[in-house]
Amino acid sequence: MANYALFIGWGNVVRGREEMSLTVFQETIDFWARAQQDGQIDGFEPFLLEPHGGGLDGFMMVYGGREQLDRLRASEDFQRIMIRAASVIDELGVVTAYAGEALGRQMSMFQEMAGQLAAA
Repeated sequence: MANYALFIGWGNVVRGREEMSLTVFQETIDFWARAQQDGQIDGFEPFLLEPHGGGLDGFMMVYGGREQLDRLRASEDFQRIMIRAASVIDELGVVTAYAGEALGRQMSMFQEMAGQLAAA
């Protein structure tokens, strides 16, 4: 299991761009499939959420090592697909997610900080 992931979340489709959003979604799936085939990521999973009254309509988890994800996130191809996505959906966001050993390190740092704050 990868210790890192990118959480890519999105909100509503921009009204009037519904058909284009389907095209961009497929382009995005193709982008991540190629990245997986090329060994740039360990895998990916797209999710759509049922209507719930919140701003998050769907998300994608992209799994890999920190260096893999950082390199891909800085690539022009990634930037282009994100710009295309932002033109057809609202509230696009990309956030690093921690799992496994990386999660353990984050929690250790939090525990250390919590201990320092409690002692103050």
